[in-house]
Amino acid sequence: MADFEETLYDAVAQKFRIDKLYFENKTDHQHLMIFHNAALGRVMTLDGIVQTTEADEFVYHEMMAHVPLVAHGAPQHVLIIGGGDGGMLREVAKHAVESITQVEIDAAVVEMAKTYLPNHSAGAYDDPRLQLVIDDGFAFVRDDTRHYDVIIVDSTDPIGPGEVLFSEDFYAHAKTRLAPGGVVVTQNGVPFFQPDEVTTTHRRLARHFADATFYCAPVPTYYGGFMTFGWATDATELRGLAPAIIRDRVERAELNTRYYNADMHGAAFALPQYVRAAMQGE
Repeated sequence: MADFEETLYDAVAQKFRIDKLYFENKTDHQHLMIFHNAALGRVMTLDGIVQTTEADEFVYHEMMAHVPLVAHGAPQHVLIIGGGDGGMLREVAKHAVESITQVEIDAAVVEMAKTYLPNHSAGAYDDPRLQLVIDDGFAFVRDDTRHYDVIIVDSTDPIGPGEVLFSEDFYAHAKTRLAPGGVVVTQNGVPFFQPDEVTTTHRRLARHFADATFYCAPVPTYYGGFMTFGWATDATELRGLAPAIIRDRVERAELNTRYYNADMHGAAFALPQYVRAAMQGE
């Protein structure tokens, strides 16, 4: 049996056994592979980096979707940048929102995920509230005229097509797309191995938002400890809502989750000292 070795970091790597190869090809934008691993189920990689697995995707998608949506309290319009595997869409669709706009640069990712990772979207691509746009996320937020209550940037790492989604220009454009009281959350890597990403993202977000920080969740596939999610809003009260308010909102939403709950919501914003130091570039 063949192995897949991910070399996202210079000095360390992780290896996955390929028990069955479902798909491998170069799309218009990146190299896409989907294979089966006995421990993790089906695995999707882009340009040699693991993006998602059937076994642990629920941690990532639940935490990235429900934390901002529950904190906002009454989101009606949600924008997802990236997320072509459909997991983020599935979780957002659990909320009573009016519209979901998803902008994915690579149509092949959406189609192959529907075919080989159907449990990720679980039918959410048929949701009538969805507008799926195949476009560059940066260009979309720059040129769009609508406003959104929550913007979720479910991007790859800052290499290849995803690099521009970590730029200060992108964050500035994203802010113009937020409705009053809105929140932006971003995928921000594993801080133990990518502290510079924490430093630069915090600096860039803080230039545009009154409250810029991170929250965390442990996703086993993303080697190196927990990963960080960027959090940015001018509604400074949203991060410090009383636990009773969060618990009430979670109960009323009747969310069916495997990781996220009201207690995890608040705890996720507790940052270890080395992440706080990285935020300040120390």
